[in-house]
Amino acid sequence: MIKIAITGNIGSGKSEAEKYLENLKYPVIDTDKITHFLLEKSIEIKEKIKLCFKEFDICDENGGISRKKLGKIVFSDKVLLKKLEGIIHPAVTDEVNKFFEMNKDKDIVFVSIPLLYEVSCPIHFDKVVLIYCDDEIRKKRLIKNRNYSEEEAEKRMNAQLPQKNKVKLADFTLFNNTDLNDLYSQIDNVLQKLSEK
Repeated sequence: MIKIAITGNIGSGKSEAEKYLENLKYPVIDTDKITHFLLEKSIEIKEKIKLCFKEFDICDENGGISRKKLGKIVFSDKVLLKKLEGIIHPAVTDEVNKFFEMNKDKDIVFVSIPLLYEVSCPIHFDKVVLIYCDDEIRKKRLIKNRNYSEEEAEKRMNAQLPQKNKVKLADFTLFNNTDLNDLYSQIDNVLQKLSEK
């Protein structure tokens, strides 16, 4: 099994790459979706976060954790972001390892992991695919598609390493500045290269 990480900064188009790979019947797991699931469903994770952030208003009207409120807090404070990651990342790693076990008979599997280079990732990947998109395009996407203010979009973008640093670390860089067909064509080229190995 070849384990491939898909990474890229916020708004770069990772989810479009994931959808395309899923349509091609490749196993794909998204660590952001795992995180959202844990915040909603894991009693243990929710209690740990509420205890850690007890001096902040992080709950929604139903007593659950508001991702929006929590996001505003941690993306303004790197120390608090690290605390949150310390709670969530071990549980995410467990889920990814279960995914590998479930798909151990497959030739290639993909894990979407936005913060691959920002956090100490205990998972070994054979190759890394970076989805790259110019900063101004990403900012416009975040404002339009996620209803972020310009300030909030910039805060979230600045919480990640610059893309130019990641290009040097990735095995493949796919440029997503134009249209989806161009992105799909680049993914096909990567799949072709992986199949030749």
